[in-house]
Amino acid sequence: MKLARVKYSGGGDWYNDPSSEINLLRYVRAHTNILVDPIYEFVDLGTDNLFLYPVIFMTGHGTVNFTETEVRNLRAYLQNGGFLYIDDDYGMDASVRKELKRVLPDQELQELPFDHPIYHSHFEFPNGLPKIHEHDSKVPQGLGLFVDGKLSVFYTVETNPSDGWADVEVHNDPPEKREASLKIGTNIIVYALTR
Repeated sequence: MKLARVKYSGGGDWYNDPSSEINLLRYVRAHTNILVDPIYEFVDLGTDNLFLYPVIFMTGHGTVNFTETEVRNLRAYLQNGGFLYIDDDYGMDASVRKELKRVLPDQELQELPFDHPIYHSHFEFPNGLPKIHEHDSKVPQGLGLFVDGKLSVFYTVETNPSDGWADVEVHNDPPEKREASLKIGTNIIVYALTR
């Protein structure tokens, strides 16, 4: 299994913390039976390469803008079983919501209940998302968009798990925060591949 980072335009730093995916995939390999390729790859939503990845990941700070081609391609990717995980690294929320509405105009982001399988697919998170980074003293939210009744987009706000996946020296997270971030990341991967 390969995981690709979404390259997007609009000014947001889609490329930040490139060690994140590598560390997460190494953790997934060590704690599950999933065969992963722990390398950093990125994908342009406007290309057919998008369809090579069962799971794609998007993060950053700032604005996200999709072209019409990217909107159509991402919609087709999701309608054909692809899974998108988005982690708001702070500052991208308003533009992500706007762009997701273009991709799936008939859908509204829904907060997932704590009994949703994504919180229990491998490790147990009975209280939902762990709080990894403090930005606005708000409660973490796990939001979803569904295609044909299946969660196809998982969007985390006010938690920032992917910062916890980065190399230790990047954010100096305490060990328990780092472990929680890697565990919820593992749940996301396991859920995306088994839903």
